[in-house]
Amino acid sequence: MATITPDETDTAAETDEQVLDEERDAFVDKFPTEARLTRWTFLVAFVALGIGGLFGLIQALHRTGAFRGFVSSADYYTILTGHGVLLVLVFTTFFISGFFNWAITRSLDRGSVDPRVEYGGFAMLLVGTVLAAVAILGGLFDSVPLSADVLFTFYPPLQAHPAFYIGAALIVVGSWVVGLGWFRRFWAWRKNNADERIPLQAFMVLTTMVMWYVATIGVAIEVVVFLIPWSLGLIQTVDPILARTLFWFFGHPVVYFWLLPAYLAWYTIMPKLAGGRLFSDPLARIVFVLFVLLSTPVGFHHQYVDPGIPEGFKFVAMTNTMFLLLPSLLTAFTVVASLEHAGRQQGGSGRLGWLKTLPWGKPAFSGMALAGLMFAAGGFSGMINAGMNINYLVHNTLWVPGHFHLTVGTAFALTAMAASYWLVPQITGKRLQLRGVAAIQPYMWFLGMTLMSNAMHRAGLIGVPRRTAEPQYEAFNYAQTVGGYGEMRIQIALGGTLLFVALVMFLAVMFATILAGKGGNLRVNSEFPEPLSGADDAPKVLDNLRLWAVFALLLVALAYGFPIYSMIQSGALDPSIPAVPVSLAGWLPI
Repeated sequence: MATITPDETDTAAETDEQVLDEERDAFVDKFPTEARLTRWTFLVAFVALGIGGLFGLIQALHRTGAFRGFVSSADYYTILTGHGVLLVLVFTTFFISGFFNWAITRSLDRGSVDPRVEYGGFAMLLVGTVLAAVAILGGLFDSVPLSADVLFTFYPPLQAHPAFYIGAALIVVGSWVVGLGWFRRFWAWRKNNADERIPLQAFMVLTTMVMWYVATIGVAIEVVVFLIPWSLGLIQTVDPILARTLFWFFGHPVVYFWLLPAYLAWYTIMPKLAGGRLFSDPLARIVFVLFVLLSTPVGFHHQYVDPGIPEGFKFVAMTNTMFLLLPSLLTAFTVVASLEHAGRQQGGSGRLGWLKTLPWGKPAFSGMALAGLMFAAGGFSGMINAGMNINYLVHNTLWVPGHFHLTVGTAFALTAMAASYWLVPQITGKRLQLRGVAAIQPYMWFLGMTLMSNAMHRAGLIGVPRRTAEPQYEAFNYAQTVGGYGEMRIQIALGGTLLFVALVMFLAVMFATILAGKGGNLRVNSEFPEPLSGADDAPKVLDNLRLWAVFALLLVALAYGFPIYSMIQSGALDPSIPAVPVSLAGWLPI
C-alpha cells in the first residue's frame, strides 16, 4: 500500500493543511479497479503518442526538405494520416477516458457500478484502434491490400479500406459506452445525495460527455450510414457535401472534447499545484454549460468555401463560433485569478511579482501553465479561422495546422503530459522517476512548438499549402516576408525535432515510473482545497444536465436542420450539388 505525505504540491491553504493531518490511502489503494483501468488507458495513449509523434517528426523533416529518406512522397500521406489519427483520435480519447475515470471516481468518492461497462468500452476502443491503425499502416506495404490515406478528416471523395471506418466507428461507440459507465455512477450517487450539488470535477466530466454525445451524432451517421456501405461497395455514390457536413458537425466540437479535460486540469489541479484555491466554482460551471450549448452548432465555419450551403447559415456558424470566445475568456480570467491568489498567498506582490512565487520548477505546474499560455495564442489564430471573410486568406494553408498544434498539440497534449507527472504516481503507487528530466521537458516542448507553430502561421499567410509532401513548385516563389520561406522551413524542421526530443523525454519519465518498484511515500495526493467561491454560490439550475442537453439539441436543430434537410431532399447519395437549397427552389426569383 502506498502512503501519502505532505509534499510540494499540497497547498498552503488552511483547509488543505487540515486534510494533510489525516491518514489517507493513495488512489490506487482506495480504488484499485478504477486505477487499473486508468493505467491501461494511459498506456495505450502513451504508445499512440510515441508512434504518432515519430510520424510527426518524419513529416516535419520531409515537407521542409531537411531529410526525405524515411518515406517516399507518396507514402508521406500515409504517415500524415497515421500522425493525425493516432494523436488526435487515439491518444486524446484514451487519455481522456483514463483521466475522466480518475476524476469522476475521486469527486464522487465511489467506484464503478459495474466495471464491465467501462472495461467493455475500453475493449471497443482498443479493437477500433487496432483496426484503424492496421488499415493505415497497411498503406506502407505494397503486399498488404489495405490503405487509409484519408488525411484524418475522413470524408469523400477520399476512400479508405472498410477496416478503417469500422475501427473509427468502434472508437466512437466505445467512448459512448465508457461515458455510460460514468453516468450510471452519477445516477447511483444522486440517489443517496438528492439535494447535493454535483462535485465540480464530476460536473465537468458529465457536461463534457453531454456535449460529446450530441457532437458525435454527425460522424456516427456519416460513417455507419454512408462510408462503411460505400467502402464495402454496397452503394456506389455518396453526396460529398452531406458527408462533409456530417463530419464537420463533429469535427469542430471534437476540439472541445480535447480541450475540456485540459480545462478540468487548469480549474481544479493547477490552483492546488500553485499553492492556492480555485477562484470561482460558479464561473467554472457556467463555462462548461456554455460549451455544451455552443460547441456543436458551429461546424459550417469549416465549410465557408463549400457550395450548396446557404450563406446565412455560414454566417450563423461564424456568430456562434465567436460566442465561444466568452467561455474561453471566462476561463482565462478565473484561472489567472486563482494563480494570482496563490502567488500572493506565498508572499508575491506587485502587478506581476506574484508570478515569481509560482512553482515553475515543478513539471506538473509548469506544463499546465505553459499550455494555457500557448492556448491563448491559439485562440487568437482561431478567430482568424472563424472569420467568414478573412478565413479565405488562410483556408487550406499551413496556417491551419499551425493553429491546430497550438490547441490540441499543446493546450491538450502538454496539459495531459503535465497531469501525468502528477497523476501517474497516484494510479500506480510509485514515485515519479527521472524528475530532473521531467522538470525540463515542458520547456523543451514549449520552445519546439513556439518555433514550429510560429513558422507555420507565417507560411500560411504567404500561401504555403498544408497536406503537401513537397510544397515547392518549379518557377514559383512564395511572397518574400520577414525571414523568407527558407527560414520558415528551418524553423519548422528544428521545432519538430525539439518536439520529438521533448516527447521522448516524457515517455522516458512515464515508462521509468511505470516500471519502477513500489515503495516509499508518494509526494502527491488527490485532495483539493475548497474554492474561494464554492458551489453554493452557483444557481442550482446549472446542475440540470437534461435541460442543457435539450437546449443543445434545439440549437443544433436550428443551425443544421434546414441545410441538412435540403441536402437530403436533393438526394442523399447524389453527388451533384444543387445551385440553391432545394427547399427554396420555386420560392426564390431565379
